[in-house]
Amino acid sequence: MSTESPGPALRAAGDGQTLEPALVDALRALLGPIARLALAQGVSFAALEELLKEAVVDEALKAQSAQAPSRGVSRVSVATGLNRREVTRLTQRKRKPRDVRNPPAAEVFARWQTDPAYCDADGAPRPLPRMPRAAGEPSFEGLAHSVTRDVHPRSVLDELCRLGIARLDAEQDEVVLTRNAFVPNDAQAAMLGFLGDNVGDHLSAAVSNVLAVEPPHFEQAVFADELSEDSVAAVRRMVLSSWESLMKGAVPRLEELIEEDRQLGRAPRHRVRIGLYSYSALMPTPPLATQDDGENLP
Repeated sequence: MSTESPGPALRAAGDGQTLEPALVDALRALLGPIARLALAQGVSFAALEELLKEAVVDEALKAQSAQAPSRGVSRVSVATGLNRREVTRLTQRKRKPRDVRNPPAAEVFARWQTDPAYCDADGAPRPLPRMPRAAGEPSFEGLAHSVTRDVHPRSVLDELCRLGIARLDAEQDEVVLTRNAFVPNDAQAAMLGFLGDNVGDHLSAAVSNVLAVEPPHFEQAVFADELSEDSVAAVRRMVLSSWESLMKGAVPRLEELIEEDRQLGRAPRHRVRIGLYSYSALMPTPPLATQDDGENLP
């Protein structure tokens, strides 16, 4: 007689709800870094709990969008486990929709890194005169204007210099890139913005793939352990080189597609984010063998 193998054992959550172990492990892996960030920034548990309630209610409302709005509060209450009064309080709160950041300084940096007009023969971004010295000569002013005319080139330059990404050689009146990645070194608000945008989109892609609610997003990773510190440093150099190659190919292609959509009159309703990341950490230390009453435990 054949028997079916039992499903995975369930774990009890804080309110007595039982969850699949794989889901519990995944949620803990996601919540751990969030908790670390909150603690480092002095965010109380009460504030973090309130943000989590808002996020849960917002997502529940999105899931109900195809249904009639009547009894929406009741449906969200059932889906989330929050009482109707709490759902009503959270849904009536006026919150500005989160904007995806697209600072002009970052766009200028990306074009400077990838447009052959602003790079040398080896493809590296070259120093640019602040103002054009001759007709048709590449300059920082021309670079900034190619990205936006809503912000003065001097303001873009000041922002790049403030962030430590570029510097102005006053003697030569040239602008020089000082970093090969747009990572502000003294602007925590900007770094938190990048965190929300980049990791938020990465996580959205991964969750969408798990839930299979839309066409799959590309989301892959390579994992290795038992590496030395020197090998990890070599991996970082490899990843940086790969990112530079990806960016030099992606930025011009995206600009071509944007212009093609504009010329063909296609509705510009979508956005895309392409990223690459690496992470390294110490491997977990194997537990030491213990003894109990003089006998080795299995």
